[in-house]
Amino acid sequence: MQLSETSRRFILHWGEMGARWGVNRTVAQIHALLYLAGTPLPADEIADTLGVARSNVSNSIRELQAWNLAKLVHVQGDRRDHFGTSTDIWDLARTIVRERKEREIEPTIAVLKDLLSSPELMVDGVERAARIREMQVMLESLSAWSEEMLRLDTDTLAKVLKLGARVQKLIRGQPVDGGATAGGERGADRSAAGP
Repeated sequence: MQLSETSRRFILHWGEMGARWGVNRTVAQIHALLYLAGTPLPADEIADTLGVARSNVSNSIRELQAWNLAKLVHVQGDRRDHFGTSTDIWDLARTIVRERKEREIEPTIAVLKDLLSSPELMVDGVERAARIREMQVMLESLSAWSEEMLRLDTDTLAKVLKLGARVQKLIRGQPVDGGATAGGERGADRSAAGP
């Protein structure tokens, strides 16, 4: 498969971004290739396109499958296994959030609960216990919020995200769309009134 310079840059950046998030660079690059291709690809074509070893592709595909980000697809007339990913960016975002929540947030909440129920909790003092409790409350709130967001259809989720950005601007006193600020003033009127 021939890649344009734009596709190459996208794949390289996706790999770098993945590495920053704790994902193997090749795993992230393969995911980016599958996303851009938009059709399932056989492992040998993935290896040739990215210039990586076939064994590396196999291991990376298994990791993507474990994250529910790649699936095995059979193509009629071709005995090779093909692999594809969703091309719906919202579906991918939901999958990543769901997987991270299950793998990282929920286990941490469980550990924090266990620590808070331990008889030795107060050995380190009330302040440290309070910090652990604070973290548990925050993570439980984050978990509950993400669960609600995962239930929303794409149109509603996009509207909620846009609304959240506008609310942040409003809280900061910045003009929001029509120029209104937190004080209800229009942006132009406010600047004309002076500091």
